[in-house]
Amino acid sequence: MSYTAPLKDMLFNIEHLARIDQIAQIPGFEDAGLDTAQAVLEECAKLNEGVLAPLNFEGDKNPSSWKDGVVTTTPGFKDAFRQYGEGGWQGLQHPTDFGGQGLPKTIGAACIEMTNSANMSFALCPLLTDGAIEALLTAGSDELKATYLEKLVTGEWTGTMNLTEPQAGSDLALVRTRAEPLPDGSYKVFGTKIFITYGEHDMAENIVHLVLARVVGAPEGVKGISLFVVPKFMVNADGTLGARNDAHCVSIEHKMGIKASPTAVLQFGDHGGAVGYLVGQENRGLEYMFIMMNAARYGVGIQGIAIAERAYQKAVGYAKDRVQSRPVDGSMNASAAIIHHPDVRRMLMTMRAYTEGCRAMASTAAAAYDAAHHHPDAQVRKDNATFYEFMVPLVKGYSTEMSLEVTSLGVQVHGGMGFIEETGAAQYYRDAKILTIYEGTTAIQANDLVGRKTARDGGQTAKGIAAQVAETEAALVASGSAQALAVAKRLKAAREAFLDVVDFVAGKTKAEPNAVFAGSVPYLMLAGNLVAGWQLARSLRVAEEQLAAGVDTAFMQAKIATAHFYAEHLLNKAPGIRDSIVDGAASVTALALESF
Repeated sequence: MSYTAPLKDMLFNIEHLARIDQIAQIPGFEDAGLDTAQAVLEECAKLNEGVLAPLNFEGDKNPSSWKDGVVTTTPGFKDAFRQYGEGGWQGLQHPTDFGGQGLPKTIGAACIEMTNSANMSFALCPLLTDGAIEALLTAGSDELKATYLEKLVTGEWTGTMNLTEPQAGSDLALVRTRAEPLPDGSYKVFGTKIFITYGEHDMAENIVHLVLARVVGAPEGVKGISLFVVPKFMVNADGTLGARNDAHCVSIEHKMGIKASPTAVLQFGDHGGAVGYLVGQENRGLEYMFIMMNAARYGVGIQGIAIAERAYQKAVGYAKDRVQSRPVDGSMNASAAIIHHPDVRRMLMTMRAYTEGCRAMASTAAAAYDAAHHHPDAQVRKDNATFYEFMVPLVKGYSTEMSLEVTSLGVQVHGGMGFIEETGAAQYYRDAKILTIYEGTTAIQANDLVGRKTARDGGQTAKGIAAQVAETEAALVASGSAQALAVAKRLKAAREAFLDVVDFVAGKTKAEPNAVFAGSVPYLMLAGNLVAGWQLARSLRVAEEQLAAGVDTAFMQAKIATAHFYAEHLLNKAPGIRDSIVDGAASVTALALESF
């Protein structure tokens, strides 16, 4: 059940794709160069490999439990969370003004991946806290910031997102939780929230709930939703904890995966009303919540990469140990470890290529985020913000769908033993399934990609990214190596397929919405596939140069081989997906409803 952080691959991406040297030139990030990245990642690996990873299997066998409103987490989680907070990991990317370390997302994303690979159920707690911090930093009053931020940033308290209600899942227009204003400026909150990750637990002194609710008399629909801070315990003027608020956990869910992460049903206001404090302005709650949501969506994409990495490592270990059957090429006269068999190699290469491609995409997106938020030049900030916003549905949607295929292959490599829980391979498969659902299903990410990110600007952002892909193609052709030319060929075909789909989406979203949205998820998968393949193509060019210079020969050869495999076995799917979207829309909705 061991886990080894893929530090070499992470640092390769950080150095050569995310260009940490350029990020370190941004004011405030001067000390966040490659040396810092390496030191931070190595330290992070120690905690995740030594403390969190050993608790992962235990969390699945002995999950969090609820009794009389109290949630007890898996033995070992509380102490691990204390170590996580004391190590400064919660505050890694957050401002120094509130006790954070102020490091760029480019470094933080790699650390988040490690924590999720080591123990995804555990990692969900800091993920939600990060979202709460982002929302308060953006929209919280000075008073709210002073009261809550430092405790959240240091990991002494944790945060939650409270959106979903029994009748309101992704359609937040149906939210019924209400807030009644009080003379002192606070509100009383009444309602039920479901699917609240770490909505109750024993790992921190206080839990800061961020809750969507309607102020009495607010407009109907999404325009009438406000955001409130509702603490588990009230906070006194001197910062100490006071009385218990009227916010209680009435049950936790029994789930397919991520079992150690308590998913709570929270009841607000059953005993007179939970005290809440308005974040920002009334009726702008959805806007603020999406700050949390975007942070969380990127984080969930990282979870997909993380669980894929863990499954890959597990499968490789098993394939090297499991002896069965003679090699088909006659190279051995006895049964061999199954890693000698071509189909097992195909499965392992698929797992590896998907994981490295998505990690490269996420690392590049993180660098864009850093530039978008901190670069001194306004145009650079704007351009990078546009790129990052386009990337979020791809990182979330493509990386999580990818993780299902990779973790399924991980079970397959184990054969019958993969279906047996004691090997651990099945847990990764079960844990991965939630990733395509929470923080917006794959279809919701696809709707975002179609509507906000493609149709709204007539496909200009998408075409700008395609132009960058074409530049990489030219660099590959100029290289002239057999691998570079093979990748260039597939990359060109995928880019052209992508452009056809962009024109289709931009041209028909208003006139033929059913036709476009019938292919929305395939479009997202095509776009994610292209961008991941593009980043691996960039990796191949760097690896060729490094190889020529004699740098880490084995690693660079592996990077070239992985990029080559991705192009010929995964990227080559793009033209077929294009045909399904552009030519196959009618058949999606052709069957009469009564015929289902």
